[in-house]
Amino acid sequence: MEIALRTALLAWLASDPALIAQLNGIHEEAPARTSLPWLALAASASSDWSCKTAPGREVRVALELHCRGDAPEATGALVTAIEARTTGLPRSQPDFQVVSIRFLRARAEQRAESRRAVLIEFAFRLLGT
Repeated sequence: MEIALRTALLAWLASDPALIAQLNGIHEEAPARTSLPWLALAASASSDWSCKTAPGREVRVALELHCRGDAPEATGALVTAIEARTTGLPRSQPDFQVVSIRFLRARAEQRAESRRAVLIEFAFRLLGT
């Protein structure tokens, strides 16, 4: 279910015209040659969340936004849009049902050359269909 969730989430994020207009790419890992800003699914991990009648997983996903800018608030609107789109993932998927989506934490850091990185983590609880 973890790989199916990763695939569904990337497709869902990439299908948002507002996000695509603000990003130069949405990738499964850090791209080698995409100019800023871009979003990547940095990591995921899953654990058992099965019940008596269905297999299940809790999948933790970390999204990483890389952009440029000196002012932290400049990235805020984009982070808000990414969070809203992520939590809006349709509950019914071909291989699983999304039971819940929770924001876990975020971390922002300023890097050299006015680069900014924001890590956003979510937990998805899934049941197999």
